[in-house]
Amino acid sequence: MNLDQLRGFVEIARLGNFTRAAEELHLAQPSLSRQISTLERELGSELFHRARGHISLTAAGEVLLPYARRMLADAASVRREMAEIAGLRRGRVRLGAPPSLCASIVPEVVGAFRTAHPGIELELTERGSRGLVAALAEGVLDLALLASSDAAAGSPVSLSRIPLLEEDLVVISSAEQSPVSHGREIALAAVADLPLIAFPRSYELRAATDAAFAAAGLVPEVVVEGPEMDTVLRFVERGVGVAVVPAMVALDRPALRAVPLAAPRLTRTVSLAHRADMAPTRAAAALRDTIITTADALAGSGGFVSRVD
Repeated sequence: MNLDQLRGFVEIARLGNFTRAAEELHLAQPSLSRQISTLERELGSELFHRARGHISLTAAGEVLLPYARRMLADAASVRREMAEIAGLRRGRVRLGAPPSLCASIVPEVVGAFRTAHPGIELELTERGSRGLVAALAEGVLDLALLASSDAAAGSPVSLSRIPLLEEDLVVISSAEQSPVSHGREIALAAVADLPLIAFPRSYELRAATDAAFAAAGLVPEVVVEGPEMDTVLRFVERGVGVAVVPAMVALDRPALRAVPLAAPRLTRTVSLAHRADMAPTRAAAALRDTIITTADALAGSGGFVSRVD
C-alpha cells in the first residue's frame, strides 16, 4: 500500500468515476485502474462495485475510506512540518556552554538567534567543558562552546572544532570599592595579597589560576571558595573581594572594574564543537552561524577579547 494508491482510491470514492478521478490526478485512466487493482490484491478485498456508468464503495471500501483520508492528511502534515524545519520555521537545537560563557557570550547568541528564528526551540545545557565534550559524544548536544584547549583530548569520538576567540583572564573588583587602580595592569603577586573569591575546584578556570599562583610560588588569600559564576560576580560587586575571570564576563557590567594581569598573561581559547561524524541539522547550522557572527562582533569591540586566526 502506498500514498498514490490511497490518493487514487479517495478521488474515485469522491467522484464516483475512474475517468474523472484520473483527470484530477493527471494520470492515464489505465494507470489509475492498475493502482486500484494492486491495492485490492494487497488488501484481499474489492473496494468498489463496478457497474456500467456507476461506481460505489463496497463494505471494505467504506471501512478503508476514513483511514485513507486520515493517512493522506497525516502525510500532508508531515510534509508541512518537514518543510517548516527545512525553512527554519520549526525545529529544535541543543547547545551546551560552561557557566562563564553562559554569563557572557551565550545571552548575546540566544537573543540574536531567537530574533532570527523565533520558531526554533533552543535547549541550553550549562556544564564544564569536559562534561560538554561527554554530552557531545553521547549525542545529547548538537553544539557546544568549549573554553579549554585540552577539553576534547579524552573524547571517545572525533570532534570538529572552530576556534572563535582568545580572551584574557582579568582581575575584577567592585567599581565603587576597587582596590585595583583603573586601567593599569596588576601583577599576580599583588592579586595574591587581595581578598580573593575562588571558583569551585572542578572549574577549569580555577585550575588555571591555581597553577599560575603555584608556578609563581604564591599562596592567594582566599576569603570565599566554591560559588558559581553569578554568585562570584555579585560578591565582587558588593566589595567582598576580587576574582580572576574571563574578560567577556566583565563586559557591560558597570558595577565591576576589570584590569589585565601583568606578565605572565593568562588567556583561554573559546571554540565551537560538534561531532565530526554527524552533519549539523539546518537549525544547528543556523545557530553555528549566529555564534560565529556574535564572536566576530565581540572581537571587534576591542578590550581583552580577540579573534582567533
